Amino acid sequence: MKKPKLNGQAAIAEAVTHSLDEYIQKMDGLPIDNLHDLVVGCVEKTLIEDVMKRTKSNQSEAAVMLGINRNTLRAKLDKYKIKLPS
Repeated sequence: MKKPKLNGQAAIAEAVTHSLDEYIQKMDGLPIDNLHDLVVGCVEKTLIEDVMKRTKSNQSEAAVMLGINRNTLRAKLDKYKIKLPS
């Protein structure tokens, strides 16, 4: 079965560009450093939280959806201190 062609990458890129524009404007000329780590960390944490909600905290399903292995997912859950429902 062929996957439908979606324009998700363009929409995500546009959202990141918009957020960066807003962030840089709010910095009002102050020096900006470590922008890569800031953006990657924010996006990765948000992505993992969203996928965990969508999969009802099923780590195996979430790992497949994210394209990472379950041990990597667990490490990222710890890194970002993402709590799963008990």
